[in-house]
Amino acid sequence: MSLNLEEKKAVVAEVSAEVAKAQAVVVAEYRGISVQDLTQLRAKARANGVYLRVLKNTLARRAVADTPFGVLAGQMEGPLAYAMSADPVACAKVLSDFAKANNQFIIKAGAMANYAMSAKDVDVLANMPSREELLAKLLGTMQAPVAKFVQTLHEVPTKFVRGLAAVRDQKAA
Repeated sequence: MSLNLEEKKAVVAEVSAEVAKAQAVVVAEYRGISVQDLTQLRAKARANGVYLRVLKNTLARRAVADTPFGVLAGQMEGPLAYAMSADPVACAKVLSDFAKANNQFIIKAGAMANYAMSAKDVDVLANMPSREELLAKLLGTMQAPVAKFVQTLHEVPTKFVRGLAAVRDQKAA
């Protein structure tokens, strides 16, 4: 069923609003994917904070026009699913994981602000640790010196008590 002009404007406005909030946009061809699989992909995308939409390429071109993601306009051919997210790794990871499970789902391209990415670049981005993982590693690195200092301070009274116990055992024998 085709959309009338007002509905098309509403769709373009909705997608434009999502593009304005996005750090990355990934485009994938979904030809031959069942509705059940696409529904699972949508659920996984929603759970990871990724906006996933299947729409006509002309509407998508209008939505990304005059934005940093306008570099994708040349890649918009064929039946495409558009994914965008404020976390660029989450967007790439969701689609990459789905593409590994479904051979017919092909990632065509991606973009970050004013930078077009190939499918290979999207795969590299998907294999990067997420923001939460990086923050956890940073926190672990920051805590390591403090933990070692506390361990060293704890070792002094422990050695003293062990020495007293050894003297006690020696006198008892």
